[in-house]
Amino acid sequence: MPKQPPPPARGRDREATEQLILAAAKEVLAEAGFAGFGVNAIARRAGCDKQLIYRYYRGLDGLADAIGADLATTLSEELKPLSTPAPRTYGELMRRLALGLLDLLRRDRLMQQINAWEAASPSPLVKRLIAARAKRMGMWMFEMRGTLQPPAGVDAPAINAIIVAAVQQLVVSAAANGEFSGMPLREDAHWQRLRAAIVALINGVYAD
Repeated sequence: MPKQPPPPARGRDREATEQLILAAAKEVLAEAGFAGFGVNAIARRAGCDKQLIYRYYRGLDGLADAIGADLATTLSEELKPLSTPAPRTYGELMRRLALGLLDLLRRDRLMQQINAWEAASPSPLVKRLIAARAKRMGMWMFEMRGTLQPPAGVDAPAINAIIVAAVQQLVVSAAANGEFSGMPLREDAHWQRLRAAIVALINGVYAD
């Protein structure tokens, strides 16, 4: 006799199960990468029937969207304290963003992995996660920028892309090798030196 799918959960039970599956999916992704990111592995980690993954998330694509949205929410919450008080200059805005992103990436193993996969394995699932993160960061920038303008003649989108890419690569290299281009990135003193360098670069481009 074929196995019957589990009955639909309701209310808080369903919400709790969805969160359990999402947490399990993030853990599997962080530990095993996309090679091990499968419905069976996630169901085992969550301790639930795999049919619930299809029911609540429509499978792996839906889970990737949910993880991307969850990471975007995390990013938003991490950036929120940087919004008060409102930045007075464009340079101050970029200093907050660069340093806030640096701190967040150093703490979040999954975001580190996603940054590494973005360059090495740009699969459709990775692209979904990257798109959700980029959308949230763009919204934060739009909300915070207001009427602030970069100095005349400065290609701000290109400069900002370089700053964000540098922050991401430095954190990924630190996690993988403990250094980047001969610069050690193992101790707090190393990161304080790096933070000072980031601020100096931003100040040089976006003079307040």
